[in-house]
Amino acid sequence: MAQKINEAHEHIAKAEKYLKTSLMKWKPDYDSAASEYAKAAVCFKNARQLEQAKDAYLQEAEAHTGNRSYPSADRAQIQESVCDMQRLPEAVQYIEKASMMYVENGTPDTAAMALDRAGKLIEALDLAKAVHLYQQAAGVFENEDRLRQAVELVGKASRLLVRQQKFAEAAVSLQKEKNMYKEIENYPTCFKKTIAQVLVHLHRGDYVAAEKCVRESYSIPGFSGSEDCVAMEQLLQGYDEQDEEQVSRVCTSPLLRYMDNDYAKLAISLRVPGGGKKKAAAAAAASGDAGAAPPEEDEDEYAGGLC
Repeated sequence: MAQKINEAHEHIAKAEKYLKTSLMKWKPDYDSAASEYAKAAVCFKNARQLEQAKDAYLQEAEAHTGNRSYPSADRAQIQESVCDMQRLPEAVQYIEKASMMYVENGTPDTAAMALDRAGKLIEALDLAKAVHLYQQAAGVFENEDRLRQAVELVGKASRLLVRQQKFAEAAVSLQKEKNMYKEIENYPTCFKKTIAQVLVHLHRGDYVAAEKCVRESYSIPGFSGSEDCVAMEQLLQGYDEQDEEQVSRVCTSPLLRYMDNDYAKLAISLRVPGGGKKKAAAAAAASGDAGAAPPEEDEDEYAGGLC
C-alpha cells in the first residue's frame, strides 16, 4: 500500500512539472499532466486513499479543461464522483457538473446517461433529488427529439413521486408520460398510464379529475371497450357509489395487481370515502326488514258479534 502511495506522489510531481512554464517553455503541457494525474488517482484508489484519489481526478479534469479536451474532463469528473460512495450527494454534484459540460460540447446523449446514473446512485438516499435528476435527463433527451428515451426517465420520476405520496406532482408527470406515449403511438402503454392516473387522482380524493382522465382516453385508438377501459369504468362507478366490494374487486384484479409495484400498492390501499357506508347501510336495512316481526292487526271490537 505504501508503495502505491509513493508511486502516486511521483506521478503528481511529474504532472506539476509538466504544468510549469519557463523561458523555453511558454505553454503548460496539459495533456501529459492530465495523464500523470490519472495515473496518480488510480494508485491512490488501489491504496484505498479515496480522498486523495478524488483530488487527483479533479486535477486531471482541470488539466483536460486547460487543454480544451472537455469530454476527457467530463470522464475525469465522473471517475472522481464514484470514488467514495459514502459521499453520494457530493458525487452527484460532480456528475451534474460533468453532464453540463457534455451538453455544452455537443454530446447530450452522454450527459443524459450520466444524469440517469446519478439518479440511480442517489435514489436510495434522496428520492426528491433522484426525481430531479431523472427529469433533467429526460429533458436532455426531449430536446434532442428522442422521446422513447425521454419517456422512460419521466416514468422513473413518476414512480418515485408516487412513492413519496406527492400525488399532485405525480399526476402532472403521468400526464406528460401519457402524452409522450401517445405521440410515439404506443397506445397500450397509454392505457396503463390512464389506470395510474385514475389511482393517483382517487388517492387525492379528486373523483372529477379521475373521471376526466378516462373520458379523455376514449380518443386514444383501442381504449374504448378495452379491458383497461372497462376496469376503470367499474372502479369509478364503485367509488362514486361507495361500493367497497366493487372497488376492491377491481383493485385486486390481475390487471392492477401486476402493474409497476408503486401503482399496484396504490390499488391495494385505495379506500372508498366513508368506508362503503352506503352498501353497509343497505345491508343493515335489508337485515332489519327480514328480522322484524309482522305488524299486529288491530283488534276488531266486533269480533265476537253484537251479542
